[in-house]
Amino acid sequence: MDRTTCCVVGGGPAGMMLGLLLARAGIEVTVLEKHGDFLRDFRGDTVHPSTLRLLDELGLGVRFAALPQRRLTQMRMHIDGVEVVAGDLRRIPGPHKYIAMVPQWDFLDLLASAARAEPSFTLRMRAEVTGLRTAPDGRVCGVRYVDEDGGAHELAADLVVACDGRDSRVRAAAGLEPEYRDVPMDVWQVRVPAPRDAVKDGRVFLSIGAGQVAATMDRGDYYQTSYLIRRGADAELRAAGLDRFRDRLGALLGWDRSVTAAIRSWDDVKLLEVTMGRLTTWHREGLLCIGDAAHIMSPTGGVGVNLAVQDAVATARILAAPLRERRLTRADLARVQKRRRLPMAVIQKSQEAEHEMLLRPALAGTLRGDRLPTPLRLVRRVPALRTLTGYLGGVGIRPEHAPPFARRAPERA
Repeated sequence: MDRTTCCVVGGGPAGMMLGLLLARAGIEVTVLEKHGDFLRDFRGDTVHPSTLRLLDELGLGVRFAALPQRRLTQMRMHIDGVEVVAGDLRRIPGPHKYIAMVPQWDFLDLLASAARAEPSFTLRMRAEVTGLRTAPDGRVCGVRYVDEDGGAHELAADLVVACDGRDSRVRAAAGLEPEYRDVPMDVWQVRVPAPRDAVKDGRVFLSIGAGQVAATMDRGDYYQTSYLIRRGADAELRAAGLDRFRDRLGALLGWDRSVTAAIRSWDDVKLLEVTMGRLTTWHREGLLCIGDAAHIMSPTGGVGVNLAVQDAVATARILAAPLRERRLTRADLARVQKRRRLPMAVIQKSQEAEHEMLLRPALAGTLRGDRLPTPLRLVRRVPALRTLTGYLGGVGIRPEHAPPFARRAPERA
C-alpha cells in the first residue's frame, strides 16, 4: 500500500491548485484524477482578477498570459431590447482589470506543469476513487481507488481533501450531505460557429426575451452558449423538436439558420441539471471538503472556479504547517471552513437574489425591458455602482493571496 501526507481527490481547479501549493511547501501530496486528461467541454472557463493576481504571485502570470484567451472588461445584459452593463471592471483596483476567458483544460495543464516541477508532487490520472479508508476510531486515513485497468489500490494519507465537485463521491462516502437550495433553471449547453459579422471583442452577453435566457461566451471561432430552461423541463422541451429550439435560440440572439444549423442533433445539446447547496460542516477527522464538494454553486456569474481556487489557497496556507509537522487536528480543518464560509455565503446569497430578481421572471416571460428591477435601473444610472458590482464579481469578498512558501519570482516574457 502506498502512502502520502495529503491525498487530493479531483484534478479540477481546486485540486490542482491545492496540490501545487502544498508541494511548494515541501509536503508530499498526491492528486488522484479519474479522467485521462483535462479535455472536457462546458467547464467553467472564466479566470477572475483575484485569481490572475494569485498566478502572478506564484510566478505563473507570464505563462498564463501566453495562453489563448479573450478578455472581458464589462458584463452586459440584453433584456427585452434594453442593454444593461451589470458590471464594469475597467476601474477596479489591481493590475488585472478584466476576466480572462481561457479553456479550463489549458488552465489545469498550466497548474499541473508547475506542480510536476516540485519533487513532493504526484499526479495520478485515470485513478478513480471508490471509497475511503478509515481507522478503528472512525478517522479517515486514506482512499481506495481503481486504475485504468481496473486494478484496485489503496493510498494511506494523513489528510484526504475532497475536490471532486458537485457530485462528490468522497463527500458521500464520508456521510456528509449538503443542504440544497431551490433553483429555477437547468441549462442546455451548445456551441455554434461565431457569425462572421459578430463583434469580436470577447464580450459575454446575457440575452433575455420572450421567456428565454441565454448567455453566450466568445471563444474566438465559436460561441459557447448556455441556454436556460425551466427546472425539470428538459424532456418536455426536447419533445417540441430541435427545429423549434434552433428557431427560438436564433431569434433570441439574432443568429440565422447558417449559425444554428451547427446544432445537428439533440446529442449536441448537453443538459446541466443545476443544483445549489452547501455542507453545514465541511470536515470530519482526516477529511476536508472544499470547492463544489463543500458548496455547490449555481452557474450564475461564473464564479465557481475562482471560489474553488480561493478555497485551495486558504487550505494550503492554514494546513501546510500542521501537515508538515504531523500535528494536524480537526480544529485546523475547522479553521479552513471558518475562513471561507463568509465569501461562499455572500456569493450564494447574491446568486439566489439574481435567480429571483432576474432569471425566474425571465423564464416565466414576465421580465420586461421597460420595467427593470430597481437594482438594474440603479446600475444603469450610476456608473460607480457598475464598478462596485465589477469588483464584487471579479475580486469578491476576502480574496486570498499566495502564502510566502509558494511565491516565486515573476517569469520573463
